[in-house]
Amino acid sequence: MQRIRLLKDKIISKLMLLFTILSVSLVFIIGIGLYYKSIPVLQNSTWWHLLTSSVWKPLKGLFGFYPYIMGTFWVTGIGIIIALPLCVLTSLYIIEYAHPRIRRILMPFVNLLSGIPPVIFGVWGVLFIIPLIQDHIAPHFVEFSTGYSVLAGGIVLAVMIFPLIVSIINEVLRTMPQELKDASLALGATKWETIKKVILRKALPGIIAATVLAISRAFGETIAVLMVCGNNAVVPHSVFDAGYPLPALIANNYGDMMSIPLYDSALMFAALLLFIIILLFNIVSRIILSRLERRMTA
Repeated sequence: MQRIRLLKDKIISKLMLLFTILSVSLVFIIGIGLYYKSIPVLQNSTWWHLLTSSVWKPLKGLFGFYPYIMGTFWVTGIGIIIALPLCVLTSLYIIEYAHPRIRRILMPFVNLLSGIPPVIFGVWGVLFIIPLIQDHIAPHFVEFSTGYSVLAGGIVLAVMIFPLIVSIINEVLRTMPQELKDASLALGATKWETIKKVILRKALPGIIAATVLAISRAFGETIAVLMVCGNNAVVPHSVFDAGYPLPALIANNYGDMMSIPLYDSALMFAALLLFIIILLFNIVSRIILSRLERRMTA
């Protein structure tokens, strides 16, 4: 009987190892599949030309991804810049200042945002954010703007990633030892001084991790950003310029005009680029986060 139990335990552990390997290997399978589909366009042009060219003429076999890459970074960067301070302050209020009754009311509303379909955010952006930028914000900075811009995409994206960042930071703040707070307050520090110099410093790795996850999600957002960015294949030079992120390029064109040579391969290359950008960003962020954690525990 004991041997059977040990055998079952061994089989289960091997099965779990197998499923873990399969799960991790999905990343490599996706990358290899995208690369295989991108081979035709890579044989037609070099990596350098595809990444640095701004010329997009599929009928002539010219595919320049630079405007799409920059559009992706502009929208994602603006979204994070807007969302991160709001999320940190919201989490601090909910965990450190809000009455438990208010906390129980606020959290469901924050979580509700994560359940709203992206297309709803896109419609909200078209009906509210676009006119706001066109009529009230842009006239103070530029002569003319349609409102369809990377700023609109960044604002919509900030709202979409808001619940994710808030939820993670809330969990991080809940794990803060009460002894640290009590020690700081006992030394004469105010509530805000304790938050600024003790809690935020201790929670910094968790906040960075939340930001990394939010950016990874932001890179791939498609429908909502597609509806408000303008989808103009030029490099944005200000927040009021239109942009064309990589996810929008794929969503707008995949399945259409597939009779054009290399077009399907070019779109697969766009997906490969997005995959590589997210992968490299997560690897670099993980390295930075590990070094920061070692420095804080040293």
